[in-house]
Amino acid sequence: MMITEIEDFFTKGCGRCERFDTPDCVTRQWVEGLAALRKICLGAGLVETVKWGHPCYMHAGRNIALIGALRGDFRLNFFNAALLTDPEGVLERQGPNTQHPDSIRFTDNAQPERMAATLRAYLEEAKGYAEAGIRPAKKPADFELPDELVEALDCDIELAEAFHALTPGRQRSYVIALASAKASATRAARIARFRDRILAGKGANER
Repeated sequence: MMITEIEDFFTKGCGRCERFDTPDCVTRQWVEGLAALRKICLGAGLVETVKWGHPCYMHAGRNIALIGALRGDFRLNFFNAALLTDPEGVLERQGPNTQHPDSIRFTDNAQPERMAATLRAYLEEAKGYAEAGIRPAKKPADFELPDELVEALDCDIELAEAFHALTPGRQRSYVIALASAKASATRAARIARFRDRILAGKGANER
């Protein structure tokens, strides 16, 4: 069960696997670095919340960045990253199917503090786009992904890789399944239920 309380991430983990609240949780390896990232995000005036089991930082009603931790690194992932100018060249793609470089990776707990000025500048740039209501141009497609699915893919590299590897028909099946839900919360709940099926390479209606 993914966490819903922000402090749980920094003390126990995200809740997505059996290592949750154990010394083997990957967040334990990056305690100081994650705390530094959190301090920088809060210092930038962002609103802190929990989405998809991770700390998510918002401004002007939009998701700005999300903190994550893996075995080999921890990250600050940006939403709508196609807008960022990346003057320092620090953004990386989370995976081969990620459309735009959207992640700053850290392999040392001291890195966020050393990069604090750069991180603040990138967060301020992202805040500016949110305040202005600017979004990246969408790629032409014969179907449009719901915002809830786009956000879920942005913050879950495993899910994104699996979804983009699906055939167009299978991708479309999830768009159709989500479109029938009127409420955003219902669509988000369906995405959570669909996750295992997407990872298995199946369409929305396949068993």
